[in-house]
Amino acid sequence: MLSTKRLQRHMKGVANHRRISILLLLERNPGLSLLDIAERLKWNFKTTADHLQRLTSAGLIIKGRHTGSVPHKLTKRGQTVLEFLKTLE
Repeated sequence: MLSTKRLQRHMKGVANHRRISILLLLERNPGLSLLDIAERLKWNFKTTADHLQRLTSAGLIIKGRHTGSVPHKLTKRGQTVLEFLKTLE
């Protein structure tokens, strides 16, 4: 079982409609770069970068190792959180 502090970090990581949109996008399109995500969601580059950082810190997405653009994808925990959110619909 995760500590309550770690659970809080994960929940705060997803507690924003923009971050949920990023999770949904990466579920459908794993491996997108920061620029790809910002363009597809029609958001400001800086705003998108901030939200990606929060998702990464929460352990919900992972940045790949690639020269040039950095691909992003959901972690196992990110997939689990997204599945949980879908049950709330």
